[in-house]
Amino acid sequence: MRIKPVLIGALCFALSISAQDVLPIRGFAIAAPKKENVDRFVKFINEELPPRQINTLILRVDYNFQYKSHPELAEDNGLSQDDVNKIVSACQNNNIDVIPQINLLGHQSWHSDLEMLLKVYPEFDETPNIQLPESYEWPNDDDLYCKSYCPLHPKVHEVVFSIMDEIVTAFQANAFHAGMDEVFYIGHEDCPRCNGKDKAELFAGELTKIRNHLALSGHKLWIWGDRLLDGKTTGMGMWEASMNNTHRAIDMIPKDIVICDWHYERMEPTAAYFALKGFDVVTSSYKKGAVALKQLAFLENIRRNSSEETAQHILGMVHTSWSSASSFLDRFYAPFDKTKQNDAVCFKILFGE
Repeated sequence: MRIKPVLIGALCFALSISAQDVLPIRGFAIAAPKKENVDRFVKFINEELPPRQINTLILRVDYNFQYKSHPELAEDNGLSQDDVNKIVSACQNNNIDVIPQINLLGHQSWHSDLEMLLKVYPEFDETPNIQLPESYEWPNDDDLYCKSYCPLHPKVHEVVFSIMDEIVTAFQANAFHAGMDEVFYIGHEDCPRCNGKDKAELFAGELTKIRNHLALSGHKLWIWGDRLLDGKTTGMGMWEASMNNTHRAIDMIPKDIVICDWHYERMEPTAAYFALKGFDVVTSSYKKGAVALKQLAFLENIRRNSSEETAQHILGMVHTSWSSASSFLDRFYAPFDKTKQNDAVCFKILFGE
């Protein structure tokens, strides 16, 4: 039986509304705005998020903040506390939880540029002998995607924990997102501390240290979940899952870590896997509206039809944008064209035009 396209569209819209009603978290993950775009971003929060029932905002802050504990790590013209207060106030007025993010362990470089942590503290580098190229290409002989810091360096957590504490306080947050995705350099043969150690144990150890530190002040840890999935067995490969054996860490870490399970090209059933392992989980979409709606329907199905113990771990959807906040807003305020595949169109398909 063929269903007319117009009916499919209506069905998808009805499905998204009903699924939003049953899923507790409707979230959005995006880079924190630059200082000059704060007011525009606050306007977006006030006018666009409440009608779509968005209740969680993950902000990738990284070094876009005027840190007082480690001012040497702050980017030029980073957000001030006054800037942050505008964002926090808008979220509080609209019952939106803010979760600030700093990429930890991996993502300490991008293409040919170091991020601030390794730029200021090169001694923390897991792979100091691997140099960033003038012109980055993938693949490359060094298997370089992004640099990592060494999780066993005796001084790294003094720095990392200080800025973590400062950022959750600045954003008046109850949780912190540590990233932890796409970690390719771990337990590297050139590292005098990590060489030869079990990569899963190293990953689990770093996650547990971060979680335990946050727990001291009553904050919950969120992470991306790809390193906890077996890329070989599942066929998901090295991006959405792990090909360097960190996946075994899933059985070595505290169960109160919230997993952001991201898959952008197709609907994968891994949210159920995380839930069955006892973790709270949200599924993350990106550019493809049809995939996002399938993810949403899958989560709703688990919530409605699984045991209470499993269903309670399925928290909802967190849509993602991987550009600057300003470029996302440009796409968001452009005329809606459902045939386009980008983060703004998918956002509207998922949460309502």
